[in-house]
Amino acid sequence: MKNYFVVFILLCLSASCSAQTDTAAANDTKRFQGELRTEYENPNTSPLSVSAKKDFKGIHFFPFSEKYVVDAKFVRTPQEKPFKMSTSGGVRKTYIKYAEVYFTIDGKEYKLNVYQSQDLIKTEEYKDYLFIPFTDATNGVETYEGGRYIDINIPGSDHIQINFNKAYHPYCAYTEGYNCPIPPPENKLPVRIEAGVKY
Repeated sequence: MKNYFVVFILLCLSASCSAQTDTAAANDTKRFQGELRTEYENPNTSPLSVSAKKDFKGIHFFPFSEKYVVDAKFVRTPQEKPFKMSTSGGVRKTYIKYAEVYFTIDGKEYKLNVYQSQDLIKTEEYKDYLFIPFTDATNGVETYEGGRYIDINIPGSDHIQINFNKAYHPYCAYTEGYNCPIPPPENKLPVRIEAGVKY
């Protein structure tokens, strides 16, 4: 009987921890979405051009889903060399493939490459900043045809949480005048990621 009680307690603790993680992800997503909306709506921080502001309909999101908060295996790729990533404006920006992340959605495993800007790491604020540009099956319909981005920081272990509910459009989805990195072909997910920013 004692062993059954111990198992029961462990299961309850596990469920409690999972619930706390889900709540934290939901709160983090809500905070992120609020900040993104404020950035675009505030005339002092909005990236929109004068002409783009006339047609702007606001920032919209898919409903939050725990399904798209994934625990990913973070595999460092230290032998990679800097390369020029294409952008929507034709200017090529220097990045390095920093790592690969492996995760599952609906029981299927997927991989995305993680990149590090060689310009941003020169600043103290972005020295731990990593970048995941990706495309998925919603592009061109519910989301920008040029893909979406997720920002993460260098983790302290070989696992990291990736919250697709925080996926966002580049500025180029709403306005002109920017050189937005184009997700490399290897970062195309063959599934619908119904999370994060949408049109």
